[in-house]
Amino acid sequence: MKAIVVGIMSQERMRERVLSIAKGEYKPKPSEPKIWFTSMRSLAEVLSDENRALLKVIRESKPESIRSLANMTGRQPGNLSRTLKTMSNYGFVEMKRENKFLRPIAKATEFRIVA
Repeated sequence: MKAIVVGIMSQERMRERVLSIAKGEYKPKPSEPKIWFTSMRSLAEVLSDENRALLKVIRESKPESIRSLANMTGRQPGNLSRTLKTMSNYGFVEMKRENKFLRPIAKATEFRIVA
């Protein structure tokens, strides 16, 4: 599984970067981060030790649903669902609908952080 490149940049600099990209003044390199956080603290909240362990469990056990993942990890389904939604918003997890269930799929378990 390929490592996801994650960047840290202030909100103001992020806004400037996005505007220069939109104006055509700057073209991001393929090696640049696609996922950005405004601080190390916000990154640490999403990629905490517990959440990285969760990604590893998802990758290794390939659970069929959030409920089966909750049973494997001992976490409450509601809490787990919120965590997975946040991680999905950043692109670390894909939530795939299969029949009546949402199946979590880990998109990465390794990260390269650029500050």
